Amino acid sequence: MTTRKNGLTYVAAGVDIDAGEKLVEAIKPFAKSTARPGSDAGLGGFGALFDLKAAGFKDPLLVASTDGVGTKLKVAIEAGIHDTVGIDLVAMSVNDIVVQGAEPLLFLDYFATAKLDVAMATEVVKGIAEGCRQAGCALVGGETAEMPGMYARGDYDLAGFAIGAVERDHVLPSRDMVEGDVVLGLASTGLHSNGFSLARRIVADQSLTYDAPAPFAKNDTLGRALLVPTRIYVKSALKLIRAGLAKGFAHITGGGLTDNTPRVVPDDLDIEIDLSSWPLPGVFQWLARMGGVEEREMLRTFNCGIGMVAIVAAGHALEAQKILTAEGERVVRLGHLIKGKSEPTVRYRGHLSA
Repeated sequence: MTTRKNGLTYVAAGVDIDAGEKLVEAIKPFAKSTARPGSDAGLGGFGALFDLKAAGFKDPLLVASTDGVGTKLKVAIEAGIHDTVGIDLVAMSVNDIVVQGAEPLLFLDYFATAKLDVAMATEVVKGIAEGCRQAGCALVGGETAEMPGMYARGDYDLAGFAIGAVERDHVLPSRDMVEGDVVLGLASTGLHSNGFSLARRIVADQSLTYDAPAPFAKNDTLGRALLVPTRIYVKSALKLIRAGLAKGFAHITGGGLTDNTPRVVPDDLDIEIDLSSWPLPGVFQWLARMGGVEEREMLRTFNCGIGMVAIVAAGHALEAQKILTAEGERVVRLGHLIKGKSEPTVRYRGHLSA
């Protein structure tokens, strides 16, 4: 055994506890700004308390979700843009919660890196707080892990955890879906947080850098255009739910319209979607063209411009569109439910168009 004259410290091993404490102090105002009934969104405790009664619930079920941002983080890191991926992190979980009829209540994050950069981490958490404000949930805590040897210098990883609640008799999807129900599409803001491994491959094959002008977006760099944050549909979806018009929602993530929409439809129904009912946004046109990506692959890899699907009764479709539009959504009528045989599938008509 070799005896060291000068004792080692945690800092010498690569972990700076003081930096972690500085980050906590820096992000406290952001967390506090997300306070809501049931939680004061304060940081510093070992666990977070939430009062469901104070939030107005009588007989609630809890709904939990966890997710990350995927390789969109690589774009953020290489582009040096860190203020939006936190919104993505929140969006991926809260959008999954609201499709079950639940209101997101609280959120926690996990941030891991090789060497903590307080300024960069503060930008990330600032984005998380903004996502929580958009979703109406409280940022009640999280974990920052400094792990030298686990990550490359400058890299970091994110995970998010959301909990919501729904009254027992209001859980979605409802069981009264029938043939003829209308399928509405809510526009996405871009790639959201899926398909980035393919998108990054196409960017690399084109020998482009993320500070180059975006070929599909004026006055934007490629990095900034790809990093447009995932839209958070919580407030508009809750508005539709509370109006009693929503039969079901599908959050369009990995697997696209093809795999996600059937998840909320009964076994005896299929979904018919007219692909010509909305224009394919420029970023997806560019990816399809530069990557030679076939339409079928586009529809299973990307959201192709539709980030959320709502299913409503035919007689309520116009009213539902008005409610969603008033909440700032761009809504298109994608199609309707039709008779199926066994497992629900999507039947496409037409083709994706410019």
